[in-house]
Amino acid sequence: MKIIKILAASAILGGAFLAPVTSATEITWKIPSSVPEGSFFYNNFLKRFAGHVGDLTDNQIKIRPFGAGVVVPAFKVYESVQDGIVEAGHSTPSYLVNQDPTNAIFASFPGGMSPEATMAWLYEGGGLERMQAYRSEKMGLHSLIIGVGTSEILAHANKPINKIEDFANLKYRTSGAWAGVLKDYLDGVPTVVPSGETYTLLQRKGVDVVEWATPGSNLSEGFHEVAPYIIVPGIHQPTFVWEIVLKTETWDKLSPELQTKVEAAARVTTMEAFLHFANADIKAMDTYRDFGNEIITLDKSVLSVIRGYGHQWMKARAKEQADKGNNSMNVILDEYLAYQEAWSRNSGVFVRDAE
Repeated sequence: MKIIKILAASAILGGAFLAPVTSATEITWKIPSSVPEGSFFYNNFLKRFAGHVGDLTDNQIKIRPFGAGVVVPAFKVYESVQDGIVEAGHSTPSYLVNQDPTNAIFASFPGGMSPEATMAWLYEGGGLERMQAYRSEKMGLHSLIIGVGTSEILAHANKPINKIEDFANLKYRTSGAWAGVLKDYLDGVPTVVPSGETYTLLQRKGVDVVEWATPGSNLSEGFHEVAPYIIVPGIHQPTFVWEIVLKTETWDKLSPELQTKVEAAARVTTMEAFLHFANADIKAMDTYRDFGNEIITLDKSVLSVIRGYGHQWMKARAKEQADKGNNSMNVILDEYLAYQEAWSRNSGVFVRDAE
C-alpha cells in the first residue's frame, strides 16, 4: 500500500486525522503549474498532490490543476497567486532566482547538497521553516513543498563536454543559479526558456546543450533523440525543490485540522514522488545506453571546480543582498552550508551502491 495509507492509519501529527472537520464547506483551489499538463513533473508532483489532498480531506478541498500557459504563463505562477488570479500555484524557486538569489538556497545550486541531505535539512534541520518564513515575509505567500528531486542530468549536448574549458561559449538552455555561474565563471551563454520549448530549441540547434531535469523525466522529453551526448553528474543541480504557494491569508482561513491534512498530503507527495523519480532514473540510464547515447562522466577535478564556483557565486549574491540592507540570505546560506559541511564530514557512514 502507498505511504498515504500508512500515514493516515498511524494518526501522525498528534492524531489530527481523528479530529472532526470544523466546516463542511467545500473549497476549490485552481492551481496552474510552470510545466505542461501531462509532463513528468506535472503528474508526479501536482496531480499526485491533488489526489492526496482530496483523499485526506474527504474532498472538502478540491484541486483543479492546470498546465503551463492554460491559465497563466509558466513564469508568472507566483505573481498570479499574489495578484489573486488563482488560489494557489505550482512552481519552483529556480524561476525566482533572478528576482532574489535567496531562492537559489531552496532551489539548489551548483555544488549544493545531495537530494538526501536536502530532504534532511528541509524536514529535520529547519530548512522548511526558513523557506516558509521567507515566502511569508517577502511575498505574502505560504509554501508547501511537494517535490524534492533526484539529481539532474548536467547536459544533453550536441557536442562533448569533458573539461572546464569546454563550457566556454556554449549556448546553454538553463535557469536559476547555474545560469549565473555559467555566465560569470565559465564564459558560457545561458538562455532561459520554458520547458515546453526546450526540445525544439535543441533539435534546431538553437542552443548547444540543454539541462532540464532528471534522467527519468528527460527521457519523456526525448532530448536523447536529438543530441548524442549526455553529461553527468548533475553538479549544477544536485537536487531541486517544487512547491505549492498560496496567499498567507488563504492558508490562515483553513481550520487547523485541514491545514494538518494538507501538510501531510504535501509530505507524502514529496516522498512518493522522490521514489518514483529514483526508480525511473535508473531505468532511463539503461535506455540511454541502449539508444546509443555517449554518456560522459565528468572527472572529480572538474566537479570540484564547479562546486567551488557555485559556492563563490552564492556568497557573492549574499554579500550583495547584505550591502542593500537585507542580511537574510547571509543567515540562511550560512545555516545551509554548515549543514552541508556536517553532512559531508559524516556521510561516509552511509553505504553507497556502486561498481
